[in-house]
Amino acid sequence: MKKLWQLFLAFARVGVMTFGGGYAMIPILEREIVDRQGWASSEELMDYYAVGQCTPGVIAVNTATFIGYKVAGPLGGVVATLGVVFPSLVIITVIAGVLTHFADIPAVKSAFAAIRVCVCVLIFNAVLKLWKGAVKDKAGLCLFLLVFILSIFLDISPVFYVLFCATAGILFTRWGVRGK
Repeated sequence: MKKLWQLFLAFARVGVMTFGGGYAMIPILEREIVDRQGWASSEELMDYYAVGQCTPGVIAVNTATFIGYKVAGPLGGVVATLGVVFPSLVIITVIAGVLTHFADIPAVKSAFAAIRVCVCVLIFNAVLKLWKGAVKDKAGLCLFLLVFILSIFLDISPVFYVLFCATAGILFTRWGVRGK
């Protein structure tokens, strides 16, 4: 029971501090789950993110479910998921109740514009962390550049990029390309 309560509280802390969506939560999640709790390594966390990206649902929820399951089985997955969702549910309910009355006020519009800029910075920082953990060799750099270019010109599901990269990673290992 203690482990389940720890899971709920840890993910509630993540959920209450997550502004800007799943990618913006990477630094917060890494600090809480990797550094503070030790429930996953940075590499495992990035793996959960990759799988969470190509499974239905919100990345934050999927990641919480994976880590909760790892720590405490199926019930841990449910508890971690509830923990990450609960703060958003409360905050959004409160905001929805009052926002409609204040949305047209210039100061509120300016505040939301500034928040969007902040979210861009948080996402950019998450990308830099992902970059450092993922692009470690020439093969990783080539995959990054290829997927980056393809994603600019092709409007296809991220699932296909993830599956392509997983296949490429397996082939690179089989051919001895990794690490060069």
